[in-house]
Amino acid sequence: MNRLLAKDEKIFAKASVFIVGLFALFAFAPFILIAICSISSTESLISRGYSFVPKSLSLDAYMYMLAQGKVILRAYGVSLFVTVVGTTVSLIITPMLAYPLSRKDFKFRGLFTFLVFFSLLFNGGVVPSYIMWTKVFALKNTIWALIIPTYLMNGFNVLLVKNYFERNIPRDLIEAAQIDGANEWTIFSKIMVSLSVPVLATVGMFTGLAYWNDWINGLYYISDPSLYGIQQLLIKILNNIAFLRSGAASSVVGNMVISLPGESIRMALAVIGILPILIVFPLLQKYFIRGIVMGAVKG
Repeated sequence: MNRLLAKDEKIFAKASVFIVGLFALFAFAPFILIAICSISSTESLISRGYSFVPKSLSLDAYMYMLAQGKVILRAYGVSLFVTVVGTTVSLIITPMLAYPLSRKDFKFRGLFTFLVFFSLLFNGGVVPSYIMWTKVFALKNTIWALIIPTYLMNGFNVLLVKNYFERNIPRDLIEAAQIDGANEWTIFSKIMVSLSVPVLATVGMFTGLAYWNDWINGLYYISDPSLYGIQQLLIKILNNIAFLRSGAASSVVGNMVISLPGESIRMALAVIGILPILIVFPLLQKYFIRGIVMGAVKG
């Protein structure tokens, strides 16, 4: 009987691995397609469409990107700075707000929790936000315009960390630290943060992805090309290529328009934008799963 159960478990485990691997392959297939199309010639993409087996290969898209190397590297630097600084500051202030909200002895716990939750449901709108950040705080065309608005403090992340503190860190541990003479800052920094690596890694990944993929803040608050992040620069390049390939520009540049890698450049730009995420995500995946399961908001 035990042998039969063990055999069934092995079969189930192998079948599970096969099915999950198949789903993973299907999920990763679009990225493979993007990479292949980025090294396909524009003519083959137009005649045959997107295909895993290109008719002809071409590096024109990457040569075009290489010609824009200095601009792209500068944009990468801006995006990297914004992502690292924004994520770091967010990981500091998010648990600092979540900690008092997780303490039942905090007098204004209900009020501040309501305000955080209210921010998830309603906001002031685009125009009031733009006026506030540009006129009151004067962030327009500064690097802080890419860091502070929208992503620095997220109500969902605050509630996620708050629930993790409440459900996974025993109240007895906090009381023991208080008896030993620890103040609130010591409890927060030595106990709460130290025991919350999974949820903080999850919040850090959420925030980092938001910063890296952000182009809205750049669209609203940045007109200086030296402050373009990678996403905003890629959109700018695509718009320029679309204009040069349009009928309005053909009379100006003539046959030069034909040589622009219009279709493959889109795929190459996508590869450049996605590549850092593909590198970082596997490193944080185990923390991501634990953080979501342990800190999930329950009704």
